[in-house]
Amino acid sequence: MNIHEYQTKILLKKFGIPVPDQVVISKIEELDQALDTLGTEDVVLKVQVHAGGRGKAGGVKLAHGKKEALEALKSLIGLKIVNRQTGPEGIVAKQILASPISSIEKEFYLAAIMDRKEASGMLIASTEGGMEIEEVAKTAPEKIIKLKIPKGRTFKRYELYPLVKQLGWTKKIASQGIGLVQNLAKAFQALDASLLEINPLVLTKEGQLVALDAKLSVDDNALFRQPEIQKFYDPSQLSEREQEAKEADLAYVGLDGNIGCMVNGAGLAMATMDIIDAYGGKPANFLDVGGSADKEKIAKGFKIILSDSHVKTILVNIFGGIMNCETLAEGIIAASKELGVNVPLVVRMEGNHKTEGMGKLKASGLKLTVADNLADAAKKAVEYGHMGG
Repeated sequence: MNIHEYQTKILLKKFGIPVPDQVVISKIEELDQALDTLGTEDVVLKVQVHAGGRGKAGGVKLAHGKKEALEALKSLIGLKIVNRQTGPEGIVAKQILASPISSIEKEFYLAAIMDRKEASGMLIASTEGGMEIEEVAKTAPEKIIKLKIPKGRTFKRYELYPLVKQLGWTKKIASQGIGLVQNLAKAFQALDASLLEINPLVLTKEGQLVALDAKLSVDDNALFRQPEIQKFYDPSQLSEREQEAKEADLAYVGLDGNIGCMVNGAGLAMATMDIIDAYGGKPANFLDVGGSADKEKIAKGFKIILSDSHVKTILVNIFGGIMNCETLAEGIIAASKELGVNVPLVVRMEGNHKTEGMGKLKASGLKLTVADNLADAAKKAVEYGHMGG
């Protein structure tokens, strides 16, 4: 689960990490009160959407004085951000974060991430703040330092000396920075984060390290331990289909292809998408219905796929283990009777109750094609997709 920048800063502040003063604005009429609260009319205004690259998309404005702030706010409220992170549908900004303009001496990059290869948290830092870390890794990898985050504790001061040296921190700044990094590691572990990023972390001309921008992603499977973060959920940041999927406890991500995918298990879903791509097709979605889905959940997932007008064919790839193939068939039939299916349906089933499941689908009268294996299923789905259904 992702949360907004201003929400992340609320959490960072609780862990002793300095952040700028901030006010969230939802309406033009709230500007005067916001400026009074901040005690300045020289502000930076930033759209609050779950995506990076806001500045490049025109979603960040510097305003000197109330008049500029008003004009900037008018252009930002309702602005649609469209980039590779939002997808082609984009996200409309409904909230604007206002903060005083900072006097910046130097920018740094600082983040904690989950390193799957090391099965541990990893601290990443760089002198190249304000840039995408992926770009820094390509063009100047020597400017990146990585430190494994100790499990169950934060860093000891001496463990951070290599980072301090790499970033050029000395004396009071070094002491500040060590404390800030220790608190970042604490927050990362306590919040069940998969990513906690400060970009940029700035050194102000007053000699203070401040988290000027921040991003937090939390492992969905740990949200039961994070009631405060659960309250930060903003459904407006998801497409209508993604909202419906979340409410039904389905793992769904919309994509820009035309082959709808219904699969049980994230790994199998990824493999299904890969093989569709290998045969020259494009998946319209990632949809993992889970290993223990019931008839109702299957029906809901099928409805979500069918609600996408770009879908020209649907590939169902199921391995019957905990959830058996007969249950899947019942869900598909129920959804089809309610909505109607006007696109080809390619079905590949293996495992528990396969015979019963396929029997029910064939007897339903649905327009379907049975595939012998995954390669066969993908090939047929791609052919139908190219035919436009």
